[in-house]
Amino acid sequence: MRWPLLPWILATNSILQAFPQNSTTMPPATSFVTEAYTRTQYCKWPCECPKVPPACPVGVSLLTDGCDCCKMCAKQLGENCTEADTCDFHRGLYCDYSRDRPRYEIGVCAQLVGVGCLLDGVRYKNGETFQPNCKYNCSCVNGAVGCIPLCRDSKPPLMWCPNPKQIKMTGQCCEQWVCDYSKKIRKTSPRHVASPVYEGEIESWQKNCIPHTSPWSLCSKTCGVGISTRISNENDQCRLVKESRLCNMRPCEEDITKHIKPGKKCLAVYRRDQLTNYTLSGCVSKMAYRPKYCGVCLDNRCCTPYKSKTIEVSFECPDGTGFSRKILWINACFCNLSCKNPNDIFADLAHFHDYSEIAN
Repeated sequence: MRWPLLPWILATNSILQAFPQNSTTMPPATSFVTEAYTRTQYCKWPCECPKVPPACPVGVSLLTDGCDCCKMCAKQLGENCTEADTCDFHRGLYCDYSRDRPRYEIGVCAQLVGVGCLLDGVRYKNGETFQPNCKYNCSCVNGAVGCIPLCRDSKPPLMWCPNPKQIKMTGQCCEQWVCDYSKKIRKTSPRHVASPVYEGEIESWQKNCIPHTSPWSLCSKTCGVGISTRISNENDQCRLVKESRLCNMRPCEEDITKHIKPGKKCLAVYRRDQLTNYTLSGCVSKMAYRPKYCGVCLDNRCCTPYKSKTIEVSFECPDGTGFSRKILWINACFCNLSCKNPNDIFADLAHFHDYSEIAN
């Protein structure tokens, strides 16, 4: 019964002898080895952020970085991005790491698939930035159009500018603020002329003179007695002359901050309880006054007068002589962020901030 198996056994032994059992002759086994590498760490803790956040270009979002640490200008379409440098999600962007396999460290900001926009008959792609006109810069984000005004100078000039208005300038897109002095032009007669005999002279003077008076300059000192000046031709000869007046924004020797009410950051106007006399070079005013002063703030705002007038004060000196001087009389002040150097010759070119900054 076992004889038929013998040929098969012999054949099997011959096959095994034909292939010697040597490991070096065996075909190598297929292996999948992944290259080892150290992943770059873009986030570092504790956070070390600059004191002042960066100023981003118009239309670029200011976001918190991917490390949840610092403010950064978001990366835009086509720019490199990492776990720290995030893409501008307000524009429908995300970080595409598909080209950085297998590391997935550095990606490229790509556009999410979204709906385009239709504006004034023109179709724009999702994420596209465009200017429908010279006044606006717009973006299309998933069917919605958002625009940023390029004409940012929306505040009128300083409040002592007579009749401010916006006009279209040749060659410029945005309207510009100008001061309309036409309503200020008026005919005045010399103050020393009161007799009808001089009617001819009055008529001649009125025809040849256009009165003009500039605003008073800022006080030369932020505390104590200073000088304020202006230019005017409202005189008998209709000549431009420099006028001056004394000014005292606030006393230097007194701590006004202690008068600020609890919970408040500013005291717009400060006034002493007692009457006092003005003193100048050892001479004392004939009358006692209770003037108002501009207050101070505990934050970065400063207080300046916005309602005032000029008064004439007479002085008496110890030697019996006397004189009179023009003095600034403050009626009201407001506190704002437009803190100017009294000696800044370009101060009148500035603009006030929002009226929400005014402290009562």
